[in-house]
Amino acid sequence: MELPTIAAPGVGERADAVADAACHLYDTIAPWGAGPPGGWSRSAAEDAAEAIETTAHALASIAPGAEVVLAPVHAALADLRRRLGLAPADALSGDGLVATPRTVGNPRRTRRMRVLTATPSPRQPPSRTTS
Repeated sequence: MELPTIAAPGVGERADAVADAACHLYDTIAPWGAGPPGGWSRSAAEDAAEAIETTAHALASIAPGAEVVLAPVHAALADLRRRLGLAPADALSGDGLVATPRTVGNPRRTRRMRVLTATPSPRQPPSRTTS
């Protein structure tokens, strides 16, 4: 199958942004090596896994049978999630779509829990002083 040279509106730009973001992530994390936890946190690892899963879901629509070719990616990420103690990926329906439709426009999951603490957030707006 030969792909067209021009993508649908927005596809090329978003794919380019994903590739750039992946390169920046690699450049940021590479100095840490594969030793102790290094620069990764639980939420960073979960976000990175989700980005790969979502990209694989998008690529699955590129051609008939692509979802079969990409199945090992999902299996490997599921295994990685288990090894890291992360929540499993969203369940898929028979047609490969997320079984529970997202309720927000942003495709990122909204499962992050916000914990209320007595300590103020370090990102407070600057206080206004009168001159």
